[in-house]
Amino acid sequence: MATFVGASQAGIPGALAATCGVVLPAFCIILLIAALLRNLLRYAAVQDFLSGIRPCIVALILATAVTMGLHTLFGFAKLGDGLHPDAKGICILALLVGVHALTKRLRKHAPSPILMILLSAGLGICFYDFPC
Repeated sequence: MATFVGASQAGIPGALAATCGVVLPAFCIILLIAALLRNLLRYAAVQDFLSGIRPCIVALILATAVTMGLHTLFGFAKLGDGLHPDAKGICILALLVGVHALTKRLRKHAPSPILMILLSAGLGICFYDFPC
């Protein structure tokens, strides 16, 4: 979103500036946390805190996945809305599950997540009438 606004206001330099303005603060904070965390992991209290917060993080990721899945596949945005299945989305999901299962069976390990993301992007572009 920031890249789009920056590009619309000042072209490529605006897009770069807006993107850097969004990405750099978070990047610097993560670098700082990573540097400090290495030293802090020696303390049992920090390890206990991280072990305790892990289920919360898993729950947040799972809730996001369920919400996005319901919205994408069935058009379910909030309670009270009916289910409106998206045949294209369900077909893409079925293809991805099939590719994953076939790859796991033939190669004895799961496919690369990056390749699965690229495949899903390509399928989305093709199925939703973008030029292939």
